[in-house]
Amino acid sequence: MYSRSIVLKGSQVLDFSTLEEFFLISGPCVIESESHCLETAYQLKEITEELKVSLIFKASFDKANRTSISSFRGPGLEKGLEILQRVKDETGLPVSSDIHDPLQAKAAVSILDLIQIPAFLSRQTDLVSQAAKQGKPINIKKGQFLAPWDVFHVLEKARSVGAKDILVTERGTCFGYNNLVVDFKSLAILRSFGAKVVFDGTHSVQLPGGSGSSSGGQAKFIPELVRAAFAVGVDGIFLEVHQKPEKALSDGPNALPLDKLRAVLEIGLEIDRVVRSSVCEDSKNL
Repeated sequence: MYSRSIVLKGSQVLDFSTLEEFFLISGPCVIESESHCLETAYQLKEITEELKVSLIFKASFDKANRTSISSFRGPGLEKGLEILQRVKDETGLPVSSDIHDPLQAKAAVSILDLIQIPAFLSRQTDLVSQAAKQGKPINIKKGQFLAPWDVFHVLEKARSVGAKDILVTERGTCFGYNNLVVDFKSLAILRSFGAKVVFDGTHSVQLPGGSGSSSGGQAKFIPELVRAAFAVGVDGIFLEVHQKPEKALSDGPNALPLDKLRAVLEIGLEIDRVVRSSVCEDSKNL
């Protein structure tokens, strides 16, 4: 049986080490406005509560790695954290966002329940270490330039300062120019390192810089890749969603239309139940 959306009370800390069921990290790529964040959070909460799926709401207060200097980056640290705090207060959902330098880790820890390390910065020792010191779970997005076994060293950086609750998110590997490919063996390799493994079904179909001054994407392949990840076995799925991806201010071409989320999750959960029950049966027969 899947738990309902996680609701944190008071100073309670999100604990993935005790969360045995599948979970979803989802939201818009960037905080476009307070009203849009709240609207999306409520819609996601409704869907996941009906499906009994644990949800962590994600939206970035700053996209520091946009292709063009003219691209929208978000409201920034201070305003962005205020918006995420309101999402927490009104919906009861835990929230997550990217940080880009060690100082942001200290500022964000009082608001964020899950601190995310962007893929491009996943080898930055000071950033990973400072995030890991904050006493909150961290989600390290595997760099597109990293082999799965390289992530072991990233995890060692976090663990060397006491981090225990770590997620690693697979999001594709560079395949030539402006293209990514997913090697699903990576999910099994990452799991062997003792971290919770998440599959990012939206950035895995991104075409980095593929539209000249912005990144492109092939969102039509999101459902297929997500089903494959469920079949291999994952702890969670990461999906950036938008009501109108064509109007999104960041990563619209690789965002999942919000009205497609329920169907993607329903099929994925059926696969997940089969995989988890098969693993249980196999362990009994060892």
